[in-house]
Amino acid sequence: MLTKRIIPCLDVKDGKVVKGVQFDNHEDVGEITDLAYKYSKDTELAKEFGSQCVVVGIDSYFKNQQYNVYSKTGDPTTRTKSNKLTYSWIKEVQDRGAGEIVLNCMNQDGVRNGYDIKQLLDARKVARVPLIASGGAGNMDHFYDVFKLCNVDGALAASVFHKNEVEIEALKNNLLNRGIRVRT
Repeated sequence: MLTKRIIPCLDVKDGKVVKGVQFDNHEDVGEITDLAYKYSKDTELAKEFGSQCVVVGIDSYFKNQQYNVYSKTGDPTTRTKSNKLTYSWIKEVQDRGAGEIVLNCMNQDGVRNGYDIKQLLDARKVARVPLIASGGAGNMDHFYDVFKLCNVDGALAASVFHKNEVEIEALKNNLLNRGIRVRT
């Protein structure tokens, strides 16, 4: 039997971590970085439970010939470029115990023109842990391309599934028929 997982969740509104009751009457419960540090320091998660339980999401944006990590990306008015370069941050979060990385390529997110193959190829070179591609899926070929070309461990998508433009079972069958092993 699989063990049960305890997962701290940071709900963010207007750049602050909030807690509400039935999604109303939000109370400011702290700064994002302070709480993330608290959980990191508490859960020394990787040492206690194993690195496979620690997943780090990275929002990366390409501008001025480099990929930078952005924070507070849920709201365009609070989106902030950090002082971290994406590939350096990938190395650092692994050193801190991350067991998996979800790399959201912000330039491609929601445009359905395919994943950012160049960024994912470069990320794959420094990622020693499972790497999940996010941002850009528009059709079944995009999933095939990212698995075949970038050797990612997973591909995340939203709108193509939400709007029933790609059906998950059909996608899995398509990938299996093209030689990509996926969980069925």
